[in-house]
Parts: sequence; structure tokens; C-alpha cells
Amino acid sequence: MAIDLDEVLLECEEHMEKGVAYLKEELRGIRTGRASTGMVDFIKVEAYGTESELRQLALVSVPEPTQLLIKPFDPSTTQAIVKALQSSGLGLNPMTEGKQIRVTVPALSGERRRDLITSIKQMAEKQKVVIRNARRDANKHVDQAEKDKSLHISEDAAKAAKDDVQDLVKKYESQVDDILAAKTKEIEEI
Repeated sequence: MAIDLDEVLLECEEHMEKGVAYLKEELRGIRTGRASTGMVDFIKVEAYGTESELRQLALVSVPEPTQLLIKPFDPSTTQAIVKALQSSGLGLNPMTEGKQIRVTVPALSGERRRDLITSIKQMAEKQKVVIRNARRDANKHVDQAEKDKSLHISEDAAKAAKDDVQDLVKKYESQVDDILAAKTKEIEEI
């Protein structure tokens, strides 16, 4: 099986991009004191005998900066949604109003801010590990390609490929750091 160095780099970059995209998606759900539909979109709700994401069961809107309005598609899931919101660990206190649920997003305490910042730093570090694992895998493929004499890959070409992989690591780790800094600032400001 022939290994193309460009293909190795492309695959490596794809894995790194996925890590950064995953982090962005995860951080959308982190509460900052300002209401956002992303806070609750991915909360798992036990309904119809299976777990579903809240966004699949209800329409979530932000009528005010500190309030969420959740309108279940099926009113029979209202209590299951309330229960999931209460047990989500986000510190939310949902109130049922007929066929809809209103959630006031409380301001964050200093301790809660520190906990959130610690949590997002851990999330960011996990994605840096994903990026470094992509580097390790790419470098392994480059080494295999260099050893395979039928591919005629020179030592210089292999070194250049590894340098390109390292450049990708720096690029994507920098993106993770930027995302982390922006979210940290957002949490501290409110």
C-alpha cells in the first residue's frame, strides 16, 4: 500500500480541525451568565424510552438576555425536559408555564466562574491531546513511508513532511488557545 505524504498531511490536518471544531461546540454549552440556546441544546432528555438532545424535542429561544424559553414539540415531554434541566449541573431552575418552560439564567458566583474556567481549560487540554495524537500518527506514517524503499521518499522529504506536521500542531494549538482565552474572558466579564 503506497503512502502519499500529502495525504498524510491532509488526514492529520483533518483530525486537528475536528478537535478544534469539537472544542467550539463543547464551549457553546458553557454557561456565562448570559442566556444562550447553546447552553441547553445538547442536554440529554429521557423521553419516549430513549435519550434525546433537548434541541430535538423542543424549540429554544432567548426572549431576554438572562432568560430562555423552551417550547416542547410534544407537551407530554415537558416534565422530562424540566427534570433534565434540573439535573444538568448548569444550576438552572426551570419553571413550567402551561405548555412551555421558562428558565432564568442566574448570575455566576466568583467560585462558579473559577470552576467553569478550570473546566474549559481541561476541555482545551483534551483537544490539544487530540492534536498531538494526530501528529504522532502522521509522523508514524511518514516514518513508514521513508522505510518503504519502493516509495523512494528521501530523508529530506520525510523531514520536511514532519516539519509540516509540526507547523500544523502549532497552528491548531494556537487556535485552541485563542478559543480558550476568548471563553475565559467571556466568563470573567459577566
